Amino acid sequence: MKLRTERPGQSATVGTGLTPPLSAADAGLLLLRLTVGLTMAGHGAQKLFGLFGGQGLEATGKWFAHLGYEPGVFFAGLTGTSELLGGLGLALGLFTPLAAAAVFGIMINAMAVDVGKGLWSTSGGIEYPMTVAAVALAVAAVGPGRLSLDGRFPWRDGGWLPAAFVLCFGGLAAALVLVF
Repeated sequence: MKLRTERPGQSATVGTGLTPPLSAADAGLLLLRLTVGLTMAGHGAQKLFGLFGGQGLEATGKWFAHLGYEPGVFFAGLTGTSELLGGLGLALGLFTPLAAAAVFGIMINAMAVDVGKGLWSTSGGIEYPMTVAAVALAVAAVGPGRLSLDGRFPWRDGGWLPAAFVLCFGGLAAALVLVF
């Protein structure tokens, strides 16, 4: 009797020493990480450097100050850095729980800013940050997968501990920003 330890779509068996072939789940997880991670990194680059049609740090800082995040430039820099590094970490599958926590925390704050607009608002509701936060948490829970730079780390396959880290660390960081 062979014990199976793979994810759905994989075909390895314990004790064979064989690497299972690339599965659709591996490719799908990579696609999800790249899409969300690079989108978040792009948002960070807009805030920090004015790339991709962004306003850059000074103008974004003024907007953050208008929203009540004082000092605006500091919080714009913190947000941009978290989006850039967290997004790149998700995309590459590198230090995934930490990257996911950064993205999760930023998206909690984005939801707090837009909560009054509700869900599916034509002027920017909470649906986008809610979806990105859920993806970050889900990637931590299932792990970045085989096609990641975290391949040799214990959190490669996710689990309750990486998911709890994202919830606790990302949630605490979001709460601290909202309080201050």
